[in-house]
Amino acid sequence: MGFKKLLIDGKWTDTGSYLEVKNPYDGSAAGTVCTADRALTEKAIQAASKARRVMTSLTAKQKGDILDKTGSLIAEYSEDFAKIITAEAGKGIMFSRGEAGRTAENFRFAADEARRLGGELIPYDASASGANRFGYYKRFPIGVVGAITPFNFPLNLVAHKVGPAIAAGCPIVLKPASSTPLTAVRLVEVLLEAGLPECGINLVVGSGSVVGNAMVESELINMLTFTGSPSVGLGIKAKAGIKKVTLELGSNSAAVIHEDADIAYAVPKCVVGGFANSGQVCISIQRIYIHESRYDEFRDMFVKSVQASGFGDPADEKILVGPMIEESEAARVEGWIKDAAVKGAKILTGGGRRGTMLEPTVLENVDETMTVVSEEAFAPLVCLMKYKTLEEAVERVNNSQFGLQAGIFTKDIKNAFYAIEHMEVGGVMVNDMPTFRVDQMPYGGVKLSGTGREGPKFAVEEMTELKTVMFNLN
Repeated sequence: MGFKKLLIDGKWTDTGSYLEVKNPYDGSAAGTVCTADRALTEKAIQAASKARRVMTSLTAKQKGDILDKTGSLIAEYSEDFAKIITAEAGKGIMFSRGEAGRTAENFRFAADEARRLGGELIPYDASASGANRFGYYKRFPIGVVGAITPFNFPLNLVAHKVGPAIAAGCPIVLKPASSTPLTAVRLVEVLLEAGLPECGINLVVGSGSVVGNAMVESELINMLTFTGSPSVGLGIKAKAGIKKVTLELGSNSAAVIHEDADIAYAVPKCVVGGFANSGQVCISIQRIYIHESRYDEFRDMFVKSVQASGFGDPADEKILVGPMIEESEAARVEGWIKDAAVKGAKILTGGGRRGTMLEPTVLENVDETMTVVSEEAFAPLVCLMKYKTLEEAVERVNNSQFGLQAGIFTKDIKNAFYAIEHMEVGGVMVNDMPTFRVDQMPYGGVKLSGTGREGPKFAVEEMTELKTVMFNLN
């Protein structure tokens, strides 16, 4: 996919330092991209700060048109994007195509928010001292947005930060994951083709310790939006100072299969929810709690379905599980599986590894004290556990440092509402996998799963500041 430069201060720049991006499936070259050092990163941040007036001056129509055109171009180039995603991320091609389609829609949602960004009247006369006073509040751009994005959705999770920033009128400094920067470069090219001012976005690629730290520590960046690991997110929060920070940090998401669930309906959803993109999804199913009366039925059907799912070359349209992003990540989870087996867990299927290829793995006889259950695997790994009562299941779902999304399968609305009221998560999916997401919904979690919400409407709110206005008519 050739050689790619970085966009810094409105110019495509050959930095003289290069990174070869490799396909995680077979190690072949996916392309080469320039990298930035601290000085170039600071130059990009300074350029973004200078661009605040240009971005603020864009009208609602102009921003909406840019975002709509971006969505249309992504749809037009969707196969191109899908091939880049599969080449550098190892994502199954059918899921890469799905990501491109979602991203096109996501930018259109952002366009809608650009056109309706406003405020609200304030009833000053509700106060005794507010008689004959009129006013309102209005949202204004927060300033420069620093976006640090992950490898697992190298297009759509970038869109979740870039689209709302444009809608809000904020210049952007974008740092994509070093393992998947080519998709971000292509997106920036499309944004410029759609009419975004060249000063409106700066693209920097490099390590978190150099490029990321320069962004986190800069006083010229007004807001940081980060998706990634809890350890890095906590470090960002500690170093960011007074700037606003939103964090999406992942989970060990749980699904509950209650005694009245439709097992044949739940199984295929749980297979996709646990193993799509090799489980490298923040809301991937890692824990399934199954009522003891339905456990054997669900387990047998689930394991059979996992064994029948495609495992191999992500360029094959039939593949569900491809490579993990790096061999070290696959080896980490392989070690967790072996440790669980030593402690009494039973491997129902999978468990083997060849390089980056970790077999889709299902474990039973596990509990919340084991690493495979308590930590985020971010891998093709699902743990099955029995429970007796719904109250017990919800308590065990909540027995986690994370709280992003959870799912419950039940035919009883009372059970559904019990889960909704008592699960300590940012989203409850009823009769669906916790991995379900549409891009306009408020998305985010509690506890170590992060702070803030994404989805264009909600991200725009995060990326704007309220200004209150009052006219004294006395």
